[in-house]
Amino acid sequence: MSAVTTTVAVAAPEVSTEVRRRRRLSPGRRLPAARLVGPVLLLALWAAASAAGRLDPAAVPAPWTVVDTGARLWTAGTLPTDILTSLQRAASGFAIGLAAGVLLALVAGLSRVGEALVDGTVNLNRAIPTLGLIPLFILWLGIGESFKVAIIAIVVYIPIYLNTHAALAGIDHRFVELGEVQGLSRLAFVRQIVIPGALPGFFVGLRLGVTGSWLGLVVLEQINATSGLGYMMFQAQNYGQSDVILVGLVVYGVFGLVSDSAVRLIERRVLSWRRTLSS
Repeated sequence: MSAVTTTVAVAAPEVSTEVRRRRRLSPGRRLPAARLVGPVLLLALWAAASAAGRLDPAAVPAPWTVVDTGARLWTAGTLPTDILTSLQRAASGFAIGLAAGVLLALVAGLSRVGEALVDGTVNLNRAIPTLGLIPLFILWLGIGESFKVAIIAIVVYIPIYLNTHAALAGIDHRFVELGEVQGLSRLAFVRQIVIPGALPGFFVGLRLGVTGSWLGLVVLEQINATSGLGYMMFQAQNYGQSDVILVGLVVYGVFGLVSDSAVRLIERRVLSWRRTLSS
């Protein structure tokens, strides 16, 4: 009995030391609302510099001036209309790009013939600057909404395809052999092995696609548009209204941060089985 007690007493400090060593290597516990620290600090620096007179009000208005301008535009009904128009364009292009990216990744990832037909074409498309396609799409689709949605869809589908296809290609072949031994059907193989293996890469591509939809929208709404946040900012540029431009940038930034945070939240819930550094 005494020998066993001595062994346990000696082993316990070693285990405790090992646990402490592992904890020192990890990033630590997740901080609440950690992603807001950077934007809040940037806002505080902006406000402090404006209050101290370090910023030219004509070039960079104070935060309170931007808030007043945003409230005025909202009351006048201009800002809600522009926001709704931009959301509709971004949502339409994102939905098409998401469907195309996932479908093409599955075709290329699950079939050698599909990979030969799809992968090279998508990578060729990736090598061509997307904004350089705008003149061609205007000739094909006109200068209405169609070409804007099409360009956003291209900006979205490329990162979703690339990351999802890379995740599919990275699935260990032993899982394929296991599925064959277990006699899984094609549908069961996709559901039980392919989808779980591709989800981490898919969510990386989804985050890049969400951000890309907003970045593309900024440019597209300044081309023959009559509404939208980009159109509002373009008109403000013509009249030297930097406060209105900043209102548009803030709204774009908020939408981008909120949409990215929503994707990250879904990712953590869907991939809750993973143990990673960010867990």
